Amino acid sequence: MTSAIEHFSNRLRFETDVSDVHGDLAAGVPGLVVIDSRNTASWEQGHLPEAVHLPTREIAGRAAATVPAGSTVVTYCWGPGCNGATRAALEFARLGYAVKEMIGGYEYWVREGFPVEGAGGRVSRPVDELTAPAGAACGC
Repeated sequence: MTSAIEHFSNRLRFETDVSDVHGDLAAGVPGLVVIDSRNTASWEQGHLPEAVHLPTREIAGRAAATVPAGSTVVTYCWGPGCNGATRAALEFARLGYAVKEMIGGYEYWVREGFPVEGAGGRVSRPVDELTAPAGAACGC
C-alpha cells in the first residue's frame, strides 16, 4: 500500500493535465511558465497562446535567460505518444527548476477545445467528446 501511495503522490507532484494548466493560466497563477519543447515547425503549426517556445535541445543553454529563477515550469510536447515533454522536464529538473509535465500534451489541449495560436491566429476546435464532456469540465 505504501508503494502505491508514494507512486501516485509522485505522479501528482510531477504531472499535470491540460484542464489544470488551462485553469492555472486563466487564474493567472504567479510564476507559472509553460514551455513548448517541440521544434520550430511544430510551434508554428500551433501552440498554447501563453506558452514559451524552448525546444528540448536548447533548454540547457537558454533556460536561465528565458525562464525566471523560481518559476514553476510546465512542459509539453505533441501528446501521449511522445516523450518529448518528459525529456524537457528532466532538463529543467537538472537545472533546479520546479517542473511538471503536462500529460496529454498539445493533442489533448486541442481536443479539449482550448485555444491555440498558429499562422492563422488564435483558434479553438470543438471539444472531442472522447476526451472531455461537451460543454462541461470532467469534474475529476
